[in-house]
Amino acid sequence: MPTTSSFETDRLVRQQELVPGPALAQLIVTVIGVGAIGRQAALQLAAIGVRHIQLVDFDAVDETNVTTQGYLASDVGQPKVQATKRAIQSRDPTIDVEAIEDRYRPRRDYGEAVFCGVDSIAVRATIWRSIRSRCRFWADGRMLGETMRVLVVAGEVGYQHYPQTLFAASEAEPGRCTAHSTIYTANIAAGLMIHQFARYLRRQEVDADTTFNLLAGELVVSRAE
Repeated sequence: MPTTSSFETDRLVRQQELVPGPALAQLIVTVIGVGAIGRQAALQLAAIGVRHIQLVDFDAVDETNVTTQGYLASDVGQPKVQATKRAIQSRDPTIDVEAIEDRYRPRRDYGEAVFCGVDSIAVRATIWRSIRSRCRFWADGRMLGETMRVLVVAGEVGYQHYPQTLFAASEAEPGRCTAHSTIYTANIAAGLMIHQFARYLRRQEVDADTTFNLLAGELVVSRAE
């Protein structure tokens, strides 16, 4: 039976030139909203070796979440943060996971890196206004059907552009962004977010705005300031 330290070293060996392990050791990463994209992002963060993960969500798992968000049938009725915590620790029990069964509250302490997976533009805007001065990396994942958009703020990159994407609710397409969703779109969107995070850890320039339409086969990337 491998020791905890040897397990952690061995499982990360194939990515060590792509994801800087030492940079993850003390980093706290917060995932706000563990629905379609947020849950997939949390699981991928755990897989790449994040040691401290904070999950924030007030919702419980329902039957549709088994298909579109990757929850288990046995998770139905349970808090999403608790179900996601179990999934993370079943992969690596040494990861420190803080499950906050609540809405985002500005008074709490959050991580240096924040992944936003909420499904409302108004809520995104509220969170961003209160947290922008406290986090160094911000990733916002959005999806509708087979189209996804990933917005990133890291340093000056994206800082001016991101607020322009927080349009008024009256301008949004009717329905929640996850009203029409698939697990594969959520997985790809989460992967794009984690890729940008890895670039940030490597001190490389990130892409501020990425849109990927799977049906049309169109990928649009911008590094807007």
